[in-house]
This record gives sequence, C-alpha cells and structure tokens, in this order.
Amino acid sequence: MPPVLFVGILLLLPVAFIALYSVGLRTNIPGVPTPFSLSDWKDFLVGGGSAFRGRFVYSMEIALLVSVLTTLAAYPLAYFLSFVARRRRYALLLVLLAPFFTSYLLRVIAWQIILNNDGVVNSLLWTLHLRPRGSAISWLIYSNFSVALVLFYTWIPFVSLPIFVVLENMDHRLQEAAADLGASRAATFWRVTVPLSLPGVIAGFVFVLIPTTGEFITPLLVGGPNNQLFGNSIQAFFGDTPDWNYGSVLAIALIAVVIVLTMVFGRFLQTDLRTETRPGQ
Repeated sequence: MPPVLFVGILLLLPVAFIALYSVGLRTNIPGVPTPFSLSDWKDFLVGGGSAFRGRFVYSMEIALLVSVLTTLAAYPLAYFLSFVARRRRYALLLVLLAPFFTSYLLRVIAWQIILNNDGVVNSLLWTLHLRPRGSAISWLIYSNFSVALVLFYTWIPFVSLPIFVVLENMDHRLQEAAADLGASRAATFWRVTVPLSLPGVIAGFVFVLIPTTGEFITPLLVGGPNNQLFGNSIQAFFGDTPDWNYGSVLAIALIAVVIVLTMVFGRFLQTDLRTETRPGQ
C-alpha cells in the first residue's frame, strides 16, 4: 500500500485535478460557476482548435525525427564505449554525462549564444572570411534545425545509457561462437549484436520520444514564434493566457498520447525481452 499511495498522491492526483479543469468542474477564475462541460474538448477535437491540432502534429513530427536521429547516433557511441574503449569506458561515460552537472536552461541558453546571428558560429565564419561580415546563416537559429539540434544534444547521453547497459551485459560468447562458425564481423554485428541490443534501443528511443512530446523550453529559446511545439501551447494557457480549462484539455490530450506510446513501445520491449531470454535462442 505505501508505494501505491505514494504513486497515487504524487502522480495520479495532479492528473485528476487537471482532468477536472478540462471538463469545467474547476476553474482558475474566482466566482465563476463550474458546471460540467465538454465545450473545450469539442473545440479542440472538432471546432476551432485546428491550430493546436496542427501544432500537435508538428510536435510529433519533430519528436519522432529527434528520437530516430538520436537513437541512430547513440548506438555507435554506446558500441564504442562497450567494445572499443574497454578500460576507459567508464571515464568516457563520465565525460559524456559531464554537461548534465550544469542546468538544462543554461545549456539551452549556451546553444542560443552559439547559434545566434551574431553568435559563435557566424562570428567564426566572418573571422575566417568564409562569409561577408554581417551576413549570418539565418537557419541556424529560430528554425526547425535549431530546435532539433538542441534536443538532439540534450537527449543523446540518455539514449546511450540503456544501449550501453544492454551491450555491456551481453553474453560475448555468442559473438565468439558466431565467429567460430564462420560469420564475418559485419554478419555477427547485424545477426547477433543488434538483435540482442534491441531492448536497449527501444528503451532509449522511448526515453527521448516521451519527454520531447511535451518540451517547451528549447523551442521557446531557440525555436522562435514559428517553431513552437505543443508544450508551448500548454505553457501559454497556464501562464501567459490564464485559461487553465483549455490548457488542461491540451495537457490531458498529450498525456493520453504519451500513455498510448508507452503501452505500444512497452509491448515491443517486453516481446524483445521474452525473445532474448527464451531457452534455446
């Protein structure tokens, strides 16, 4: 019971309050009656909420793109730490995680300084006379590129960790057996290493996909007004435009999508784990 109560109070109870706001049973406006109403839901799903639905689709596209690219880049990094670095792997792992001893907000601001029109990259190009002074690369900041780049940088260590753990705990005798049976290094990698590491790959993919769907700090600082994600819309309704009822609708919709994604990828993860531990495999 204590763990169940702990989860219920800290995780489920806040979501329940948000759900009450989404159906009009609570409001942040003093003195306004709170009858049950689905008007905000109707507006979001079939009415004038098309702009928010479009932003949600855009956010999912960015989240999927960042998740795929981050997972593809994290795999060789984890492979290097596990099979090549050997004795230095934990020291290099500490170096990989070192930026996370700094505030996330400060790291995003640092990228803003690097990518700005008068930032580090453009200033270096001007100094090297690769571009005329004052002629900045406009797509470096406040674009899809800047949002995806900063999110990629943010999450790649987290994606590397589960892949590294799976590779580190892999039974290396299987790879030796494949080599003894005449398999090349490439064949051993694709037919032995990759299938056995899929649980870590899926876990890493989920690690970056789920939080990216609700991200709002990165697009706020480096995305500009035309590249805001769905999380920025939620943040605006709870901060800039205090309409907690409509903001709660957006939040609950995002929570529902996250739950579905977790169930789908959790199912794949469980399937891979059962396949990995099946006798005779």
